Amino acid sequence: MKPIPGYDFGSPVNAVSPLSVQDLTHLEQTLGWTFEDAQLLARHAAFFRTHAEAMVDSWRAVIARQPHLLEWFLKPDGNPDEDYKARVRSRFVQWVIDAVTRPHDRAWLNYQEEIGQRHTPQKKNSTDAGRTPSLVPLRYLLAFAPVVTDIRRFLAQGISDPTELEAVQQAWAKSVHLHVVLWSRPYTKESLW
Repeated sequence: MKPIPGYDFGSPVNAVSPLSVQDLTHLEQTLGWTFEDAQLLARHAAFFRTHAEAMVDSWRAVIARQPHLLEWFLKPDGNPDEDYKARVRSRFVQWVIDAVTRPHDRAWLNYQEEIGQRHTPQKKNSTDAGRTPSLVPLRYLLAFAPVVTDIRRFLAQGISDPTELEAVQQAWAKSVHLHVVLWSRPYTKESLW
């Protein structure tokens, strides 16, 4: 795998999630995430690897069409920070692959905390030495989840069985929602999350 700038899954410099494994288990249970969901996504990992770039590009096209979303990628002069955008894109593509291949262990949980912090003033721009606004407001992180969960048009290119297609779509949606919930933690006070 070609190195991805700023992608440092498992690195000791990453954030450490304050959540326990039991906290994670409770979130998974609340979402209805199952071992079967993890196995199903892993079984289709090759498909996700093949289509990850197209998926990410389609989601980023939604951002590009909406100035209130695009502004989080702009430099102080109002122009897009193309280097920052390229680096974020590479990590976003890798996130798609990680979402279907990585076990939900301590390293994974810590990296979700890291991703969350990279959307807040705590770490936004620090990974890439960017000069974009220091916060992606939580409301947009949450509101964007339906855009990322809607992948049926991609799945239909490789899964012809309607039952399997629906199962993969549902497993992906649960996975995305779990990620977004975990990314929201750095936005809140410990006692309120």
